[in-house]
Amino acid sequence: MNFLDESFIKTPKQKEYLLKAAGLAAEFALTADQFDREGAFPFKHFDRLKEKGLLKLTIPQQYGGEGATLYEFLLVQEKIAQGDAATALSLGWHLGLLMHLNDTQKWKIDTYKKICKEIVSSNKLINSAATEPNSGSPARGGKPETIASKKDGKWVINGKKIFTSLAPALDYFIVPATIEETGEIGDFLIPRSQNGLAIEETWDTLGMRGTRSDDLILKDVKLPIEALVETKQKKEKPFAQGWLLHIPACYSGIAIAARNEAVEFSKTYQPTSLTHPIKDIPEVRRKVAEMDIKLMTARTHMYSIAEKWDSCPSGRAKLAYDLAIAKTIVTNMAVEVVDLAMRIVGGQSLFRSNALQRHYRDVRAGLHNPPSDDITMKIVADRAFQVD
Repeated sequence: MNFLDESFIKTPKQKEYLLKAAGLAAEFALTADQFDREGAFPFKHFDRLKEKGLLKLTIPQQYGGEGATLYEFLLVQEKIAQGDAATALSLGWHLGLLMHLNDTQKWKIDTYKKICKEIVSSNKLINSAATEPNSGSPARGGKPETIASKKDGKWVINGKKIFTSLAPALDYFIVPATIEETGEIGDFLIPRSQNGLAIEETWDTLGMRGTRSDDLILKDVKLPIEALVETKQKKEKPFAQGWLLHIPACYSGIAIAARNEAVEFSKTYQPTSLTHPIKDIPEVRRKVAEMDIKLMTARTHMYSIAEKWDSCPSGRAKLAYDLAIAKTIVTNMAVEVVDLAMRIVGGQSLFRSNALQRHYRDVRAGLHNPPSDDITMKIVADRAFQVD
């Protein structure tokens, strides 16, 4: 680990988590290119995550998990992303969702405990499938066109979801749907084995190819009444969701990986026009310093918000704006750092054999993860002009 990794370690437990993640990241870096080229889900990576017990990282200790804090979760996320960003982002959705469900306690406790038990004992995977072709991201408030209706004492679900990360590997899908009888929006817990559920392989993207965020097709999926796990309430104000910091943590990890690639390249690359490696060129050193300053500034903000979240649960509601700002700051920083790294390495960074081109493609996806920059700017501006 270099000083970038060690800068935010405060406890022996955090160091333990980071060292475990570092070992896995080193492994994943060896095969990340393969999964990216093939556009394939990294099942091998997830087998290793399961072996190391990381699928239960954010499950409370009383249910058999590690009970990791948000801060510890981010350390793991950021480090895994240095090895393979698609693996890290996919893992983040699973771990973050489990943390969120425990924080909000919106589900019946028996349902949550059952899911936790299955993850601990059988390494099950869970994620939400919320985005739709017409309504777009649920963060923008669109009502689901997926419909849930009651028939013969069961729910019947029909609809289509897109951007379903981990689609090939999920055991459970949490699906928001409009309840036909009331117009309310409900979350339904759907096992992969349910009849009428299918995955349509549509994920052919520029970046984050390994997340395999394919389409979820639901055709007359019949569920028991208890499959409705939550009825959503419309939120008039921004809602604090600390778990979503796993997104900027992932992209920060990509930026660190790109920075490290550029630094190592600079130590050894010596064109015939020079008598020394390019690390001694003032402009190269300036760009490296700029990368490190950007990284330290953005990461300090992100980890300080995570620390506030962990240390003061009663004050979490006040962090909604800070969380959104952190996501905007970090993801934009990550794009800038990857760009600087490629400027240092030059044309060689464009070859498919160079990891920097993958980092460049993957890091762009962060701009489209929630909340998007325009939503953050709107809520921050609204706060500034609100009537006291």
